[in-house]
Amino acid sequence: MLPRMNTPSDSNEDPGSISDSVSSSSPVTSKGAGVATATDGQTEQGSSPLRTVLEWIVLIGAALLVAFIVKTFLFQAFYIPSDSMVPTLVRGDRVLVNKLSYKAHEPNRFDIVVFLAPKGTETDLIKDLVKRVVGLPGETIEGRDGRILINGTVIEEPFLPAGLQSRTFGPVKVPPKSYFMLGDNRPFSKDSTYFGPIEGKTFVGRVFVRIWPLNRLNLL
Repeated sequence: MLPRMNTPSDSNEDPGSISDSVSSSSPVTSKGAGVATATDGQTEQGSSPLRTVLEWIVLIGAALLVAFIVKTFLFQAFYIPSDSMVPTLVRGDRVLVNKLSYKAHEPNRFDIVVFLAPKGTETDLIKDLVKRVVGLPGETIEGRDGRILINGTVIEEPFLPAGLQSRTFGPVKVPPKSYFMLGDNRPFSKDSTYFGPIEGKTFVGRVFVRIWPLNRLNLL
């Protein structure tokens, strides 16, 4: 430690006593004080880089933890690898999925949903699919004359290009807690017309925004 300097707060002390203690210090004591000062300086210099490293480790660890929590429980980004949802989503789009959507309520008709690929349709690169909810639990859905019928009534699908024809299929009774999923690119989408209704428990979450490319950024 450095020798203590006299300050105004020491005014009640005898100035002579400080002078006397300095003058009476032995050479060994002075040398020892010098060594202590040098050692303290080395300790402070050595601990600063270590403290910085530890701070970075803590910050990176906290960031990774937050990212894990967000991805696991809140939101997740997905890349669109095919043309099955054209024109709503095109190959190369990136979207965000809200994983909490269906914790609070049931899926709605026309929601765009990411779900686990049914057994037999997944590949090494594709574990999830993105389609639109069209048929709800308990409904009877049918494709006839290029249109979709729910319980015998034609439904309007304003998100589809004019003149786009749906496949002919059904009628299919949608089981409880399951959904009939269709791609917007009806002639070329491998969807529930191919693999049947999808159980709601396989839903990852609802697609709610396209984040890339920036010129196509919008809510869905």
